[in-house]
Amino acid sequence: MFGMIPFEYRDHNPFDMIDNFERSFFKNSSMNLPTFRTDIKDAGDKYILQAELPGFQKEDISLDVKDGILTISAQHNENNDQKDDDGTYIRRERRYGSFRRSFDVSGIDESSIAAAYRNGVLELSLPKMQQVLPESRKIAIE
Repeated sequence: MFGMIPFEYRDHNPFDMIDNFERSFFKNSSMNLPTFRTDIKDAGDKYILQAELPGFQKEDISLDVKDGILTISAQHNENNDQKDDDGTYIRRERRYGSFRRSFDVSGIDESSIAAAYRNGVLELSLPKMQQVLPESRKIAIE
């Protein structure tokens, strides 16, 4: 598979190569590919989800849980206007972005989910639900 990469391809990041392959392979389908990278670790009594969202402020990120689905959305609006002394534009650049990704959190204690955002990485602590073991009881014989 790696031998079939076009000669002009200069990106040597294997993860980007996989994403680009998926995008080109599924370009005619309605499948949505991830818009930001996430890592999920099993830490025993909880899962740790880390989502890379560089360039966003904490206020730009929204977390919602409904019907066992966790949705992470982020929206970014940036406007860099530079004007000369007359007020005419020398350069005007705008950047807008909106990302959304959903995860199945069945088996997670939704009321105990915690989140922190530092250095462009959103980290969620997703505590697992405690298993309820069936109780046994003695029945008296009359």
